[in-house]
Amino acid sequence: MTQATTLRAVVGLPAEPHPLKDSALVLIDCQNTYRQGTLQLTGVEEALAEAQRLLAAARDAGIPVFHIQQDDGPGSLFDINADIGRIAEAVAPGGNEPVVVKNYPNSFVGTDLHERLQAIGATNLVLAGFMTHMCVNSTARGAFNLGYNVTVVAGATATRDLPKPSGGVVPAQSIHDASLASIADLFAVVVARTKDLAR
Repeated sequence: MTQATTLRAVVGLPAEPHPLKDSALVLIDCQNTYRQGTLQLTGVEEALAEAQRLLAAARDAGIPVFHIQQDDGPGSLFDINADIGRIAEAVAPGGNEPVVVKNYPNSFVGTDLHERLQAIGATNLVLAGFMTHMCVNSTARGAFNLGYNVTVVAGATATRDLPKPSGGVVPAQSIHDASLASIADLFAVVVARTKDLAR
């Protein structure tokens, strides 16, 4: 049996992330939705703490920061006008940091995120947020397809247990690990923590 490798390695894409100082940060759906109740994520508070460190590093570096916020309308778990759908206070937008409201897992679909990034000449993106297997995964793939160099900070992402179609449960850690592995196969460089990004 041959040793496992990634498509990135096969086609010669970089294995190391671009420096944070040369990137734009995109924080995806860091909303209260995921901190309680039906969609509470495994390890969500630890992930938010890492996202807070990442945001602080980005601000210290003076790079562009974009906040993404899922909106499913009034009364939903993603109601952006209610506390449940608000961005968590620890990573709340500051200064002139824009909030891009989306309705689909891929943050580029139906939004002006790509246009905003093009306007500032961004080519390297650092992604973090929720959920690993859903919106982080979808946005990483979307960014890659648009030609961006993508890095995902694993410690600033989290997900939840999922039901198996055949019965039983797939644990959140397994979903998290498999999602990051699938992203790292081609679409992005995955690092463990903010400290693993070159400043």
